[in-house]
Amino acid sequence: MSIQPHTPVHLDAVVVGAGFAGLYMLHALRDRLGLKATVFEAADDVGGTWYWNRYPGARCDIDSYDYSFSFSDEIQQEWTWSEKYAAQPEIMKYLQFVADKLKLRPDINFETRVVSSTYDEHARRWVIRTDRGHTVVCKYYISGAGTLSNAADPAFKGKHSFKGEVYSTSAWPHEPVDFTGKTVGIIGTGASAIQAIPLIAQQAKHLTVFQRTPNYTVPLQNCRETEEEVKAIKANYAEIRKQSKAALAGVAFPSMRTSMFDDTPEQVQQHLEYCWNAGGFSLWLGAYGDVLTDEKASNIVAEFVRSKIRQRVTDPKTAEKLCPRYLYGTKRQPCETRYYETYNRDNVALVDVKADPIQQITEDGIDLESGQSVHFDCLIYATGFDAFTGPLYKLGVKGRGGATLQAHWRTGVRTNLGLMSHGFPNFFMITGPQSPSVLFNMPLGIEQHVEWIADAIRYMEDNGLEAIEPALEEEVEWDKLVADIANATLLPRTDTWYTGSNIPGKPRKFLVYLGGGAAYKQTCDEVARNGYTGFVFESDPSLSANVA
Repeated sequence: MSIQPHTPVHLDAVVVGAGFAGLYMLHALRDRLGLKATVFEAADDVGGTWYWNRYPGARCDIDSYDYSFSFSDEIQQEWTWSEKYAAQPEIMKYLQFVADKLKLRPDINFETRVVSSTYDEHARRWVIRTDRGHTVVCKYYISGAGTLSNAADPAFKGKHSFKGEVYSTSAWPHEPVDFTGKTVGIIGTGASAIQAIPLIAQQAKHLTVFQRTPNYTVPLQNCRETEEEVKAIKANYAEIRKQSKAALAGVAFPSMRTSMFDDTPEQVQQHLEYCWNAGGFSLWLGAYGDVLTDEKASNIVAEFVRSKIRQRVTDPKTAEKLCPRYLYGTKRQPCETRYYETYNRDNVALVDVKADPIQQITEDGIDLESGQSVHFDCLIYATGFDAFTGPLYKLGVKGRGGATLQAHWRTGVRTNLGLMSHGFPNFFMITGPQSPSVLFNMPLGIEQHVEWIADAIRYMEDNGLEAIEPALEEEVEWDKLVADIANATLLPRTDTWYTGSNIPGKPRKFLVYLGGGAAYKQTCDEVARNGYTGFVFESDPSLSANVA
């Protein structure tokens, strides 16, 4: 329900965020369980990360018909995507369509941020307060705040002295930004920058790109969906979804072969070429099963991508700057459209800030350690996210004994199933740290989490239970399992936002469950079938829910 500020309200549940996760969670709570629930959303519309990340070129890198809800066949059949990889405006329209179709808006409080979330141990209720003066007392508290909703804030010297236009890819203006006739600097060459740079370069008088670490970037190969393709997908949607949910990353890749070393070198090159031309994540997640576990296999793909970069960038020195040297596949692979050709333009310059670091930001540009000064009219930050924990910490969560999430995770994140953490009863995290999250197709992963949470809540309501939280020993076991699976791969060997290494002072820990979505779901389902083993319940039917 939509609630009024300055009057305490008692509800069954509060959800944070109105992206994919928050919308489906609200639908499950309200329409399937019949509970009184509300959503708090900082933006003035639904969309989640797709509301904020509206920079030029923003689009999904998973096939649109996979990157969507599967819980409603009516929605699947009514909605038609125009492109293989939908752009941000179309994804926003899709989420608006879902919200309107399910009549969710009346229960969403827009332009409202949660500022504190405190668990009252006596009442066994959460007390949620917002920046608009709301106070809500609820039994169940669910974060759908997202994994990548909190931008990293790099501490450059003189950061606030720049007097020109300043933009961030993670909070882009709603109105289009016109760079015509302007000189532009952009800091960062991650996935967002790689999508934005080619389009900005087409407009700007001059663009200077400040790169710390180049990425193994593969063509997206986007195209329009034909009427025949759409009909075939919709006719076969049930089987497509079945295959996607069974796949390691939530997207089926028929091209996947078990081991690179079952093929001859010539066959390997032919297959890599095929996956390169197929686009998207075909090379990363759909080529060979041992690319992420065998260093030799990783290096073969790495050199394959570097050879492509050298072919596409005409200046050899610039090409080498753009060639990554870390283990292929250990960072999230960005997808691009004419990204490398952009560096062949006369109005684009690349600065390697590892070789010549940024000394400070000035009133009209950036000073480098070498003494070189670069001047521009507009500065863009594309510096990534404080992933996984950042969005959760912003909620001001305090559990038993007033303990914060920050304190509980001071030596590193620990959860059970990536869904809950010990000491924080009835607090659920959709696609939380130590779940498949960002290495699984997000909408499908969100659905699995929402449905598990909804089933757990139904179980509690049916059995007169007041609180659920993970047993501490089970949390320790899950933490070990996540680490053991990750350490059997190459991924933890590279500093990435998967490990929190992009945020100074953040404990380094690999924060994604890599056992695959199907194995993860099987584990979650077994836990539920066995009466939620590994979780501890509290029961007190006579407990008053009143909070002073």
